[in-house]
Amino acid sequence: MNQKEQVKWKKNITLFLGSQTISLFGSSLVQYAIMWYITLTTQSGIMMTISIICGFVPTFFLAPFAGVWADRFNRKYLIMIADSMIAISTLILAILFLNGYNSMWLLFVMYAIRAIGTGIQTPAVGAILPQIVPEEKLTKVNGANGSIQAFVMLLSPMISAGLLSVTTLEMIFFIDVITAAIAVLTLLFFLKIPLHAKAMETQKVGYFNDFKEGLNYINQHAFLKKFFMFFAFFFVLAAPASFLTPLQVTRTFGANEWYLSAIEVAFSIGMIVGGIVIASWGGFKNKTHTMALSAFVFGLCTLLLGIVPVFWIYLIFMGIIGLIMPLFNTPATVLLQEKVEPDFLGRVFGVLTMISTSMMPLGMLVFGPIADIIAIEWLLIGTGILIFILSFFLLGSKVLLEAGKN
Repeated sequence: MNQKEQVKWKKNITLFLGSQTISLFGSSLVQYAIMWYITLTTQSGIMMTISIICGFVPTFFLAPFAGVWADRFNRKYLIMIADSMIAISTLILAILFLNGYNSMWLLFVMYAIRAIGTGIQTPAVGAILPQIVPEEKLTKVNGANGSIQAFVMLLSPMISAGLLSVTTLEMIFFIDVITAAIAVLTLLFFLKIPLHAKAMETQKVGYFNDFKEGLNYINQHAFLKKFFMFFAFFFVLAAPASFLTPLQVTRTFGANEWYLSAIEVAFSIGMIVGGIVIASWGGFKNKTHTMALSAFVFGLCTLLLGIVPVFWIYLIFMGIIGLIMPLFNTPATVLLQEKVEPDFLGRVFGVLTMISTSMMPLGMLVFGPIADIIAIEWLLIGTGILIFILSFFLLGSKVLLEAGKN
């Protein structure tokens, strides 16, 4: 790669990640503000459950179509459309709230629209990065992006809380509109990405046939079938550590807001450090080895969260879980970006989005009710042991080990 090409891809990825970070920051401010508004206004578990459902279900059902769109159309424009749709709906919501129409169902609609935007955006972003970044740099870029996102997620709840104390919910809505507009205009005027091959072709089959082609593609590649099977089981077993730890902390260590904030901060700091580590180190030569080590540590730390009696030690293990997540997610993402043919990347990431948005809620349907019968500590110990065992599935799979080689 000559110097001119290096300057070009670095400029493009800086513009792309910069615009997405600005957009993510505004979205995160609104996401936390809406969540706290619902919590403080209703103090209802049912209302929070409805908001979570509105935030998950549209993404799941849209993912098959969004994956096809990401392969058929200009991925940059899809990302811009998703950001614009969220910004326009946020602007309408802000105007309605300013005029006294502050009904709770409007916030649920907003969650659903945001979920639709996420459903469109996620496969497109996963598929567009290999168009911008040289293959040998994908691990570093994905790792750096993970650190940036974790840093935003660390700051946004604190800034959102601070803004809510000095201004209104409507003003935070306007911040999101401005950040989304900056992101869209940056992509529109400054980022030039050539179309991928499939988007330049005349499409000869319908959406469902295109999606079926994607499923057939996955079915024909043994490593993809094993990959998605592992992820499905992993996400189900990770549900208690992801969703039940705040409830566990409240029951075990006390109903203290500082405790709940502390576990979020510990996890986010761990994510930032983990993103820096994977971006600078790059992981083992075999990406499957890096994923297996991360799953092994995740299982061990999940088990320990169910055992440790001291809160500051609990925070250490929560931080370690945050640290190893980029070491798990980054090689997994890069593995798909490297091994899947460009024309199928959107549909493959669409299926991954379906799995990631459905398996954890399904896990909660099992573990949530059980948590009211037995101690959450026992759920963490049990799922930690199972994840620990599941990590050896990666090391025992010849097709995944072969696919993980550089």
